[in-house]
Amino acid sequence: MAMFDRITFDPRVMGGRACIRGMRIPVSIIVGQLAHGAAHEQILADYPELQAEDIQQALEYAAWLTTEEVHWAEGAR
Repeated sequence: MAMFDRITFDPRVMGGRACIRGMRIPVSIIVGQLAHGAAHEQILADYPELQAEDIQQALEYAAWLTTEEVHWAEGAR
C-alpha cells in the first residue's frame, strides 16, 4: 500500500481505522463529507490540520477499496 502513504492504521488511534497521517481523522469522515456534497475547501476549513493531498488520497483509497472482489461460497448465491 505504498501508494497510500497518507493513510495510516494504528490500533491506538481510532481503534485501528484508516486515518489520515496518524491523526484522529478517519478516512470515512472525509469520504462521507464528500459524498454529502461538501467541497474540499469546506473540509479543509473544518479540519485545518488537513492538506488538500489528504482529501485526494482519502478519495483514492476509498475508490481502491471498491475493487475488492467478493468470492461466493458454493451454493450461497
